[in-house]
Amino acid sequence: MSFVSDYVLARLKYSSGMREAFGAEFELTAGYLNTASIGVPPVFAADALSEVVGRWRGGRIEATEFDDSVASARRDFARLVGVNPDRVAAGGSVGQLVGSVAAGLPEGSRVLVVQGEFTSVVFPFAVQHDRGVRVTEVVPERLFDALPGHDVVAVSLVQSGDGAVIDPARLRELAEEHGVRVLLDVSQAAGWMPLELDWADWVVGCGYKWLLSPRGVAWLAVGSRAFLPRPHGANWYAGRDPWQSLYGLPLRLADDARSLDSSPDWFAQVGAAAALRWLAGLDLAAVREHCLGLASALCSELGMSEPRSPVVSLETPEAASRLRTAGVRCAVRDGRTRVSFHLYNTFEDVRVLLDALRG
Repeated sequence: MSFVSDYVLARLKYSSGMREAFGAEFELTAGYLNTASIGVPPVFAADALSEVVGRWRGGRIEATEFDDSVASARRDFARLVGVNPDRVAAGGSVGQLVGSVAAGLPEGSRVLVVQGEFTSVVFPFAVQHDRGVRVTEVVPERLFDALPGHDVVAVSLVQSGDGAVIDPARLRELAEEHGVRVLLDVSQAAGWMPLELDWADWVVGCGYKWLLSPRGVAWLAVGSRAFLPRPHGANWYAGRDPWQSLYGLPLRLADDARSLDSSPDWFAQVGAAAALRWLAGLDLAAVREHCLGLASALCSELGMSEPRSPVVSLETPEAASRLRTAGVRCAVRDGRTRVSFHLYNTFEDVRVLLDALRG
């Protein structure tokens, strides 16, 4: 296991029921390999959520106190993807935020996606068909060749189904050459992959996977050269001063991306603020090295090609049932068994998985 640096190993400690990873504790036993479906929060983030739920239960809470969590999570999502916080909108799901972009496209726009793309990226554009918006699917290998002749390309940086990675530098180069706007979904990338995506027109991502947050938080970063979508879901929290825009006209929305905010899931934002603050302060190059090292060890043992992401798709038909019987948490996506390694995973997880497959 020499390909994992001493730097990373020094930050990992495995014990029964509790793990320490990159300075944080996680309440995990061996075999949790399902971050691509739902991430596990650090103990301090879960504790922060429990504390506020406890105060809610006892009637010791004020609605305005959640504003700090919304602002904090917004800033740290911006740090994690390399954009300006003023260009980031806070929402509840990827589909909702992509829908704002899709609804703002001119009639007759031509949108390019890859086959097998996650539907929250594809459906919001496809539903605009009555306005003449045309969505074209191509196999991933043809994505770059197919860019000319399209107005927008919408793609996940890391594919949900099999962990395939789109080359962002190449995509940027070709999109700029052909005048194609770019929407990137980073739901399977942000949190383990270092990102600098201020060049993209729109960057969207959810919190409940690699960002280790509760479900109910997502963000949309709007590039400085992209149009700010019309806020079809305009609401009180999208106001210039939310607590002064509770009633009546005139329309007084925020002047920046906050005009796209949805009324926040308060408790989810508390967990997100805690988790993202920690993640944004990590050396993500070391996190990437750790995650890819574990995926590489698995692929090497199974005779598979070197992975480009921590998401590994296994073709073995009976793999899922074997793994679940052995207590390994995994998922089945597109007819294959999917496992995924995050910063809290260790080589113990690789061993448990291999023992289950070979048993």
